[in-house]
Amino acid sequence: MVKRFSSIVIPIVVCLGLFLTGCPKKQVVINRDESAAQRSEEAARLESERAAREAKERESARLKEQEAKMPAGGELEKSLVAKKEPGIEGEVFESKLLKDIHFDFDKYDIRRGDEEILRENSVFLKKNPSVKIQIEGHCDERGTVEYNLALGERRANNTKKYLVFLGIPSDRILTISYGKEKPLDKGHNEQAWATNRRAHFIVLSK
Repeated sequence: MVKRFSSIVIPIVVCLGLFLTGCPKKQVVINRDESAAQRSEEAARLESERAAREAKERESARLKEQEAKMPAGGELEKSLVAKKEPGIEGEVFESKLLKDIHFDFDKYDIRRGDEEILRENSVFLKKNPSVKIQIEGHCDERGTVEYNLALGERRANNTKKYLVFLGIPSDRILTISYGKEKPLDKGHNEQAWATNRRAHFIVLSK
C-alpha cells in the first residue's frame, strides 16, 4: 500500500517541481530609448515655454520704457499742424510724433524694421486715448492708377491690423488709399520711389 502511494505521489511532486521551475517570472522591460525621448521632449517643451515667457517679459519692459519716454498730452498739442486738405472726417492734423512706415516694391507686408516704428506709434496712441487717426496708403509712380489704389489700400489696412494687434482699438483707426496720386518725393528714381511707398499717419481728433 505504501509502495503504491509512493509510486503515485513521487511523480506528482516531480511534475510540480518541473512546472514551477519551467515558468519564468514576468519581467518589466523598460524601453530606455522611449524614456529618453520623452524626457528630451519634455525638456524641449519647458525650454520653449521659458523662452516665450522671457520674450514676452522683454517686450513688455521695452514698451514700458518707450511709454516713459513718450511726450505727454501737452506735447501732442504742440506737435499738431493743421492740414489744408480735409481728411475722411473733416479737419485733420499732422504730428511729428506719429512716424511713417515704408514698404518694399509691390509689397504690403510690414517689414521687420518698421515693426519697431509701429510699436512706438502704438505707445503714443495708448498714452493719448482720445486720439483718432487716419492711415494713408501710398505707392510709387509705377503701375496703373487702379492697381496702385488697391495696393495702397492693402498697405493701409495691413498697417491698421498691426496696430490693432498691438492693442489699439480698431474704431480709433480709419484708412484711405491715395495710390500714386500724392507722392512725397516727386523724383523719378529709386530713392524717390522708396520714399513714396509708405503708410502715413494723420490725426483726426485729439
